[in-house]
Amino acid sequence: MARTDPTHRRRRPGGGSFNTISPGERALRYALLLLVLAITVSPFLWQLSTSLKSLDEDIYTSTPAFLPERPTLDNFVEVARTIPVWSYAANSVVVAAIVVTGNAVGATLAGYALAKLRFRGAKLLLGAFLATLVLPEEVTIVSKYVIVRDLGLADTLPGVALPGAIGMLNVLLMRVAFSSIPPEMDEAAIIDGATAWQRLRHIGLPNVRGMLSVITIFAFIGAWDDFLWPLIVLNDPDHYTLTVGLQYLNGTFTANPRLIAAGTMISFLPIVIVFASLQRFFFRGVAEGAIKG
Repeated sequence: MARTDPTHRRRRPGGGSFNTISPGERALRYALLLLVLAITVSPFLWQLSTSLKSLDEDIYTSTPAFLPERPTLDNFVEVARTIPVWSYAANSVVVAAIVVTGNAVGATLAGYALAKLRFRGAKLLLGAFLATLVLPEEVTIVSKYVIVRDLGLADTLPGVALPGAIGMLNVLLMRVAFSSIPPEMDEAAIIDGATAWQRLRHIGLPNVRGMLSVITIFAFIGAWDDFLWPLIVLNDPDHYTLTVGLQYLNGTFTANPRLIAAGTMISFLPIVIVFASLQRFFFRGVAEGAIKG
């Protein structure tokens, strides 16, 4: 009886093994990656270029120039003169801090309870979390406003942050992360007399830091970029968040695209800083949520 060589690789019908890439396939992959990169990055680079162009440079030419002829930072200074951009940014920081803290704490506790604790109605509660993901935000926006108004939080920054303090998707992501921890570790801790809080602190949290950074980034970006909900809740211009306050750069009779682009770059900078600070944990969290064979 012939022995099977364990190092033998399966062959494709056209020749070559399944885990080798032909030069044509490699070129196609890089071409698709470059196409996706151009589609996603080009608008950002164009906004950055526009924000650095001076007033005497025409941005409506038939052949647009991508690089500014005389780069200047005057547009960013003019944004600060036109609107209280730093006050709006501070309001956005307050809202983002409440949302990130609420999701980091609430989603962690709820995710751990759904993944590791046994209690009556757990499956029903999980189904309710899943059901909320089906409803678009526009369906519940009226009821959310009524609740915030009845709580006396209308036209306040906590009223803006409250509906996003715990995201259902973040709860499910944390549940997936906690479920990937081997149950033997919890069983050993229970035998040693560890409580649920001790198991969460010493076993759960050290193994889900990657996923925790993922929901932190998602919560921050969602709170920082939100426009519709703060526009509905806030009436006092002193309470405006940055995304709402930037609308004053687009006047009724005049609009300078350079100022709008500069304001967009100012609002985009904190997202870059947060992602750059948590990127190594972010990719670890993506790997934690992947399907392991």
